[in-house]
Amino acid sequence: MAARNFDMIVIGAGPGGYVAAIRGAQLGLSVAIVEREHLGGICLNWGCIPTKALLRSSEVFHLMHRAREFGLKADNIGYDLDAVVARSRGVAKQLAGGIGHLMKKNKVTVVMGTATLPAPGMVSVKTDKGVEDLTAPAIVLASGARARELPGLEADGDRVWTYKHALVPKRMPKDLLVIGSGAIGIEFASFYNTLGAKTTVVEVMDRILPVEDAEIAAFAKKQFVKQGMTILEKATVKKLDRDATGVTAHIDQGGKVETRRFDTVISAVGIVGNVEGLGLEALGVKVDRTHVVTDAHCRTGVKGLYAIGDIAGAPWLAHKASHEGVMVAELIAGQHPHPIKPNSIAGCTYCHPQVASVGLTEEKARAAGHEVKVGRFPFLGNGKAIALGEPEGLVKTVFDAKTGELLGAHMVGAEVTELIQGYVVGRTLETTEAELMETVFPHPTLSEMMHEAVLDAYGRALHF
Repeated sequence: MAARNFDMIVIGAGPGGYVAAIRGAQLGLSVAIVEREHLGGICLNWGCIPTKALLRSSEVFHLMHRAREFGLKADNIGYDLDAVVARSRGVAKQLAGGIGHLMKKNKVTVVMGTATLPAPGMVSVKTDKGVEDLTAPAIVLASGARARELPGLEADGDRVWTYKHALVPKRMPKDLLVIGSGAIGIEFASFYNTLGAKTTVVEVMDRILPVEDAEIAAFAKKQFVKQGMTILEKATVKKLDRDATGVTAHIDQGGKVETRRFDTVISAVGIVGNVEGLGLEALGVKVDRTHVVTDAHCRTGVKGLYAIGDIAGAPWLAHKASHEGVMVAELIAGQHPHPIKPNSIAGCTYCHPQVASVGLTEEKARAAGHEVKVGRFPFLGNGKAIALGEPEGLVKTVFDAKTGELLGAHMVGAEVTELIQGYVVGRTLETTEAELMETVFPHPTLSEMMHEAVLDAYGRALHF
């Protein structure tokens, strides 16, 4: 069969790949996208979206137990785990189906199969009907990543789970160990803890949520412990002994190894890029610790070959991948897009309470040589937070004392993942404290705390 020719080929239909394909098509390019499993990738099918559906169920369950606080009655509160999971899968299926519609709408050719790069400008796809060759002067790698597995802690799908197993559980854990306290680990810990699992989180670093501001992480930890979680920091799971009824974990904390018994373990110790089997080495692509090395415009150094999203390294976020997809498509189409600024990309964790941030932490700002002004405002001082029954939270801002640049913003509490974008826009527009102070925030809203945290950095907070 003769090769089909395109202007642009995308390998991987996750949030980076499918967005790159759409943007390329919008700019008049003929585009093909290759996907080996599901349109929408991990994010829509096994990551961002289904986890948020699960967490919404646990949030509603939590609120039902607080009914009396709101003058309501709710008796015999319970849940159907199978139904909770079914709703989550239904949400994922609905959105994944929407990606197929978008591909048709934008006249993107979808090829389902496994891709390799046998030569520059060529993609060979193994499909269920055989092998098909595609050619294009521009190829975008968007093959994503998968769960990292450590020796001795490998998932078996029965007693030891990855995030995929945790999304479609065979049973409700009673005694749960979560290894790793990044976004994935903490979100699953929060979900299962809220539904009643006795949950222990082990983190090798000196604090949970290690990429977050230390003050915010400490606040979140206090809330998790209050909810009944056990948090072990500066700790390592050395070994897992599995049997028919559970797992014995050997946990090293401060040089002392203790054994603890669990019926289920979730391993959430990071991700590795899907770089194998593509033929990258033969093309001269540089790979560093399972991630493709690129420049600021996602170019790999091999003519016409780009890499975006998780395969191109941190931050491992769907919205970063999507923005890179747009940037690369515009570059291929002959435009001159600005490179992404990683410090202006927000990170969000959807545990209870939620955590969100953008830019430098206070610690990193000081380490970078900035003289800083730091503002804080507690949820307890906000009328809307009190009315919602969500008084536990904190908004923190970090400014350069000399220039007024907003260096970073960090939040913990109800709906902060929806609030953080205000500060993201501020950083993108290179806003200083002056513009933020002059902005009128609507009342009563949680967003007023964003204003107050700016005012507080300059000794002007009004309501606390």
